[in-house]
Amino acid sequence: MVQTDNEGAHHGVEGSNGRDSSYVLKLTLAALGIVYGDIGTSPLYAVRECFRGRDALPVTPANILGVLSLVFWSLVIVISFKYLVFVMRADNRGEGGILALMTLGTSCVKKRGTKLLLMTVLGIFGAALLYGDGMITPAISVLSAVEGLNVATKLFEPYVIPIALAILIALFMFQKRGTAGIGSIFGPVMLVWFSVLAVLGIKEIIKDPKIFMAFDPRFAIHIFTKGGWRGFVVLGTVFLVVTGGEALYADMGHFGRKPIQLGWFSVVFPALLLNYFGQGALLLDHPEAVDNLFYKLAPSWALYPLVLLATMATVIASQAVISGSFSLTRQAMQLGFSPRLTVLHTSREEIGQVYVPSINWILLIGTVCLVIGFRHSGNLAAAYGIAVSATMVITTLLVFEVAHILWNWKLWQILPLTIFLLIIDTGFFTSNITKIASGGWVPILVALTVFTLMTTWKKGRELVKKRIDEKVVPLKEFLQQVKEKRPYRVPGTAIFLTGNPVGTPVPLIRNFHHNKIVHERIILLHVRIEEVPFVRRKHRSIVEEIGEGFYRVILRYGFSEHPNVLRGLRHLKSEELDINLSEITFFLGRETLLIKGDRGMKTWRKELFAFLSRNARDATRFFRIPPDQVIEIGVQIKL
Repeated sequence: MVQTDNEGAHHGVEGSNGRDSSYVLKLTLAALGIVYGDIGTSPLYAVRECFRGRDALPVTPANILGVLSLVFWSLVIVISFKYLVFVMRADNRGEGGILALMTLGTSCVKKRGTKLLLMTVLGIFGAALLYGDGMITPAISVLSAVEGLNVATKLFEPYVIPIALAILIALFMFQKRGTAGIGSIFGPVMLVWFSVLAVLGIKEIIKDPKIFMAFDPRFAIHIFTKGGWRGFVVLGTVFLVVTGGEALYADMGHFGRKPIQLGWFSVVFPALLLNYFGQGALLLDHPEAVDNLFYKLAPSWALYPLVLLATMATVIASQAVISGSFSLTRQAMQLGFSPRLTVLHTSREEIGQVYVPSINWILLIGTVCLVIGFRHSGNLAAAYGIAVSATMVITTLLVFEVAHILWNWKLWQILPLTIFLLIIDTGFFTSNITKIASGGWVPILVALTVFTLMTTWKKGRELVKKRIDEKVVPLKEFLQQVKEKRPYRVPGTAIFLTGNPVGTPVPLIRNFHHNKIVHERIILLHVRIEEVPFVRRKHRSIVEEIGEGFYRVILRYGFSEHPNVLRGLRHLKSEELDINLSEITFFLGRETLLIKGDRGMKTWRKELFAFLSRNARDATRFFRIPPDQVIEIGVQIKL
């Protein structure tokens, strides 16, 4: 396992403009393997599920054309327009995703109040919803691929679940090795996959080209006017064709806007459209093919190779979602919504490739439970979609604020567009709500659990900071005490980590009062996480000489970086602080939390916060400080 720091520029947007076409094409190929895995495997189950189940539509020509029309216009409006053209304009220094968007939006709000609180709650709940997606996507994708074996022979039917579980367990076990080793083949494999999707679709479209009548939006309207309740419910199933939309935005920081847009319009969109329309053409002539619609597109001789290719594609799709959960967790930690967890970097070149062991095992357990509990990809389809549809509503609301406040769009410019997109988003979301009883409760339960953990940690840390600040002595007052009492100055340099950049750290006060000594040189070190994804090295540190041998140092990091205190100190831009890092001593506070009633936060949440705090990664390892240079001083805090 390679552990590196995050110095330097990130891979993606910053390098995509002004490069030659070959570099853009290389990034586009890589994006096919990472960004489009989720949305690219939807043909395995999306159209099929519209015609299966209790509230499914009858397999009639009008309904087939109506579903295909909904599919086409969903891809055009939600993916092509909303995400690729509109939302991807809202990049936070090149970084995308719900948390990056939240920090961009909240940075626009000047005053604390209801708007700031609402935007923060929406952003955190949207992020929490994506953890449910991180469990469901691997389960439904791999299951749907392996189920193709049933088309060839029923002999495989008892082994579908064991095979799917074996693939998923191997996938999660592989995470600790990182994606660097196999990442280079992701793009070419997905390029082959999209090519095969297009060829399979074209084969059927040639037999029945009248399927192109589905371009007419009147067929989509027909679903609602004639289908009644079933027409409304099927909208939640059609949503499965756009479930990878958030991934396009979240991965913008890795590849940049242009390669992602190029990959969609030149490869992915045409291939998906041809395959979906091919499935529709097949249904027009053979309605009985609905049970295994995707695999019925292939000739019998190509079935096993297609199952193998589909399995590879679904593993790649799952990999992208799992990696996204790791990146999301790192951002949540840096923004103060998650306890410190072990984060391992799996590549020396790509700073976005991280591995979070605890999240990996939680996702594995959740995914295995879903496969065993639902047993069929069709059953899992009911649980899929509600999390992503809710996140899409939140994304639209947050982008509205960014466009209005940060981009200075007038209300008459942004309001009609937002209302139009919200009508689409809420239509999908309300349709997906009908799935709650049949499995949609799973991502909602996961999201509520994660949201509770995140908000409890954030609120708990604010309470701890408040209690510590109550004990903090103003630095000017402490320096006066040092002048008056003239304690023995111990040779060497002591660094005190502090969450308050202007006060006196409690460990320093304790050391002064109990041991009656002060080091010759004292550095008050504050690590600040900025509301931007990355901070350049030249802007990393701020150094201020205070007097009496005291210095204040602030190390600045972005929320997509991992703090490395030693590396940051090594690059200090101050001749006065030319220190020998091997001879310094770090002083940290070890907090002991005492629960005292409901003041500030409910007792059960305080107990939960105390549990999270005890199991959080200690500051020594999180900030990469050599443990043999650390002295911890206990501090009791009454919550």
